[in-house]
Amino acid sequence: MSDIVENTKSVQEKAIEIARLMEDGKGRNVVLIDVSKLNSWTDYFVIVTVNSSAHWQGLFKDVKDYIKKNDLEIHLTNRKTPDGDDWNLIDLGPIVVHLMSEDARVFYDLEKLWHAGKIIEISQL
Repeated sequence: MSDIVENTKSVQEKAIEIARLMEDGKGRNVVLIDVSKLNSWTDYFVIVTVNSSAHWQGLFKDVKDYIKKNDLEIHLTNRKTPDGDDWNLIDLGPIVVHLMSEDARVFYDLEKLWHAGKIIEISQL
């Protein structure tokens, strides 16, 4: 049982580090939500507003660099629109990163959709 607790803590630390990485990369309104008690397919959402396709590409590169050093792998990347500028999802298994335009962020309102999850205040950690 203690292995499960340690693993969960490790995933949470990685999710916090990714959220901070998104802030360092000038992602706006970065939110980290613990959804582990709400589903069986992931533990954390990192939701980020991006300014442009180039901004998305830079943050995606930051995530790829991070996962190489931290025992994670990309299971899936998905663009919710054909040009990929509105919503890009990076599935790391226990952590899912959502890189969204301002319009997509308002329209899909993932924070409201997943309101039963626990928002983790990364600035206070």
